[in-house]
Amino acid sequence: MLSLTPAAEARLVHRLLARDARAMRGVYDHYAPALLAALHRLVGDPQLAQDVLQDGLLKAWLHIAGYDPARGRLYTWLVRLCANHALDVVRSPRHRFHRDAHALEAAGAQQAAAPVAFNPDHLDVRAWTQRLRPRQREVLELFYFQGFTQTEIAARVGVPVATVKTRARAGLRALARYAR
Repeated sequence: MLSLTPAAEARLVHRLLARDARAMRGVYDHYAPALLAALHRLVGDPQLAQDVLQDGLLKAWLHIAGYDPARGRLYTWLVRLCANHALDVVRSPRHRFHRDAHALEAAGAQQAAAPVAFNPDHLDVRAWTQRLRPRQREVLELFYFQGFTQTEIAARVGVPVATVKTRARAGLRALARYAR
């Protein structure tokens, strides 16, 4: 990234404040490669970094009036804006859920059938499942009693694999409460 002179940066900010969309294209062309590299280091995922960059630049467009040249250069403000957004995204429960679900899928966890030697009837689990909500009970029965994989359950029930995982997790938590 070649640094803009203070005068060129002031002109760019002035055009942004005037809502000149071409100026935003100039910001993207000039700063996006460096911002993207910084965001990629921060979030660790190139696609997520690209998404965060797009959201961050949209925030910059919407909140350019909050930029104060006396507090620093435009690039510094953009980095701070994008990095703060990246941290919000990475810390969000939704991101953690999707990250964890993706890790399970990558590890092939949705393909693992229930172990053949495991017999839930020994623990009277089948009776406990009757206390669960019907959707949770259905998922757990298909998985533990019938040996379906999470992917197979998703296809059979007609919901995404993530929904199967959510229902299974909620059902297991409820069973854990019953066992106390």
